[in-house]
Amino acid sequence: MGETTFIVRIDAKILRKLDYIAKYDDRSRNAEVNRMIRKHIAAFERENGPITEEDLQAPES
Repeated sequence: MGETTFIVRIDAKILRKLDYIAKYDDRSRNAEVNRMIRKHIAAFERENGPITEEDLQAPES
């Protein structure tokens, strides 16, 4: 699985809180965001079932 870069606009206060959490957990901002995204995907898949490769290839609506 390759990596890609994307830019996100975020409220400054939320970013400061994210940085606080990352530092608390001894992670970089990037590592913390990746952890949070993986956690969110896992929760989604627990509730809705796994996202398959076929799902990822489906055209977006």
